[in-house]
Amino acid sequence: MSSLYVLYEHAAGFALFSVKEFEEVSMFLPQVESSVTDIAKFNSIVKLAGFSPFKSAIAALENINAISEGIVPQDLLHFLDDFFAKLKKKKCTLGIADAKLGAAITEAVGVQCSHFGVVPEILRGVRFHFAKLVKGFTDKSAGVAQLGLGHSYSRAKVKFNVHRSDNMIIQSIALLDQLDKDVNTFSMRIREWYSYHFPELVKIVPDNYMFAKAAKFIKDRKDLTQDKLEELEQIVMDSSKAQAIIDAGKMSMGMDISIVDLMNIELFAERVVKLSEYRKRLSTYLHNKMNLVAPNLQSLIGDQVGARLISHAGSLTNLAKYPASTVQILGAEKALFRALKTRSNTPKYGLIYHSSFIGRAGLKNKGRISRFLANKCSIASRIDCFLEQPTSVFGETLKQQVEDRLKFYESGDVPRKNIEVMKEAIEAAGQEANNTPQSEKKKKKRKETTNGTSNGNGKVLDEENGDPEADEEPKKKKKKKNKNKVAVEV
Repeated sequence: MSSLYVLYEHAAGFALFSVKEFEEVSMFLPQVESSVTDIAKFNSIVKLAGFSPFKSAIAALENINAISEGIVPQDLLHFLDDFFAKLKKKKCTLGIADAKLGAAITEAVGVQCSHFGVVPEILRGVRFHFAKLVKGFTDKSAGVAQLGLGHSYSRAKVKFNVHRSDNMIIQSIALLDQLDKDVNTFSMRIREWYSYHFPELVKIVPDNYMFAKAAKFIKDRKDLTQDKLEELEQIVMDSSKAQAIIDAGKMSMGMDISIVDLMNIELFAERVVKLSEYRKRLSTYLHNKMNLVAPNLQSLIGDQVGARLISHAGSLTNLAKYPASTVQILGAEKALFRALKTRSNTPKYGLIYHSSFIGRAGLKNKGRISRFLANKCSIASRIDCFLEQPTSVFGETLKQQVEDRLKFYESGDVPRKNIEVMKEAIEAAGQEANNTPQSEKKKKKRKETTNGTSNGNGKVLDEENGDPEADEEPKKKKKKKNKNKVAVEV
């Protein structure tokens, strides 16, 4: 008869609990669920078999990081080895919360692991009564340990993402979308408000930003004279429009308005103008951030669409992990699940619909080009995520490939093969890396060594495309040129 042991990972250390007659207990699962909150009943079934405390807070953080990734840490491995070595050849089952960690423990220790049945309920009871099941432990000390480890774990996760400032892109695009809604709402309000006094201005100046600036400048239409023509020209950027505004002000059908009302309209117009100007600055900030974090995705699909993809995925790393099929319908999840439920046609595109490529494609080719564009976006995001030195060469090359595919759908011109295009992109990226101002001797050495590095990157791309011969020619060139290059490259 096999015995059940349950592993519980606490902030203070690893604990193993033995479960008495677990086969009989598992048959009465509802009774176990009801007795979890009762310490007397629970203590008759579950007892502490072993406890391995963490030596320090740093060790606790290292262990919890490993467990969160499904890896068995060394401390846990030694603890389980020592514990199950004492049991000799008894049949044992180890209950565990995470199936991924259970598979790793089975492979490392050789103990059968289980994460279903009565195990989750027993772990729930252990979590609830942990301070009472372990001697010398109190609720207060357990809470302090959990709080300290929780803070350090969260801090480590935040620090892990510092060098990739994609969080700033996520916040910027969210703020940009909110600003667009707010500016549009406020602009409609200022147009309606000021139109009581000067209704003709709406037709002459249809742009929201220019209208707010013009309303702020004009104020009372009766004070509008020919002397203000030049200043009006600078605002509306058209001499004929400026003259039309002055002429309309002389014979306007609007009502008279008090000074207090004009002051409030002026203040509100000033706020709208400042919000619009801040929106432009934020757009520039987003462009610069995308150029630093995801230059290839930016050059392929644009600032805002690329930022929305990163925001919807949660991070650039998450977007890089997604397959092209997921990137294609990212943002259309509701439509996808509704289509699966009703057994109708699934959506062809999500957020990438806002790209100019899909708008330029014909009605029959929209699905094809969205699939091709999602594939290129997936490649660009992976290059941006894992490339150490950021460059936009690959993004421009991928963009040209999408352009060639559009021409192929329209005119039938056969595009170039992907492997040829990628080879040229790798060479261009290598040349761009070498264009730093240095002496001619250093440049020559760099050219010799970067041939090896660029071909190293090319080998990965060529293996993906199924061309193993692509890396053979540079090796032959190395042998012919100089024998000492091997030492330089190493």
